[in-house]
Amino acid sequence: MTGPRPQNGPGRRPAGAGTVTLMRLAFLLCLILLWALAAATVPRGMIPSPAATVEAARRLLSEGRLQGALGQSLITYGTGLGAAILVGIPLGALMGMVRLFGRTVDVFVFALAATPRVAFIPLIIVLLGLGIEAKAMIVFLGAVMPIILNTYAGVQARDEELIEMARSTGASATRIQIHVVLPGALPFLVVGLRLGATIGLINTVVAELYTAVSGLGGLLALYGNTFRMAEYFVIVLALAAIGVIVTESLRLLEGRLSRWRLPGRP
Repeated sequence: MTGPRPQNGPGRRPAGAGTVTLMRLAFLLCLILLWALAAATVPRGMIPSPAATVEAARRLLSEGRLQGALGQSLITYGTGLGAAILVGIPLGALMGMVRLFGRTVDVFVFALAATPRVAFIPLIIVLLGLGIEAKAMIVFLGAVMPIILNTYAGVQARDEELIEMARSTGASATRIQIHVVLPGALPFLVVGLRLGATIGLINTVVAELYTAVSGLGGLLALYGNTFRMAEYFVIVLALAAIGVIVTESLRLLEGRLSRWRLPGRP
């Protein structure tokens, strides 16, 4: 005789949101403990303690420096990422839906995606100056490529059987694209948005370092060059917090949009 087999699929309940939150908090606590241990071990001044970093954050907030720099960086980041989404999703979808157009331009898109964005910074500065336009363009160039390419790949991975079934019911080409192709491309699209948001945040700091030194990137350079490591860690943690917030927001968006997908789709 054989014993009962472990249940798979629906029979096994996934970890709840509360469990995940507790695990994340426990992991965060471990990181803080390791941070405190490292600060106590290395020579003084190289790594600030968590307490010193909190005090530096309080000081920067009371002086208004952190809020001002954060606002500048968020404007740059939001403008560039928003433009990348508005351009990247329609262009990637068009490349996937119109095969001739996609096969014509994809080689140029791949070539541009493989080119380091830093190479365009001098040209951007010459054309747009050192203001918000140049910074947003640097963010845009970094964020738009993964959005285009993942949307393109998602539309190309469409389920031809579902499309034929929809056609057999008399669905128009437009309805097929909206109700079959785009919902099927949703997982690819969300991955593209996550990658674009991450690269866009990195390019925000790069833009603020290469153009007029301002925002969180400017403070990062200032405190790094003057070895004010407590303040430096505050800026690093602020950037990490932005990344976490954006990533979790996209995760929630994916959950909302998943209702749009067809039942039974993977």
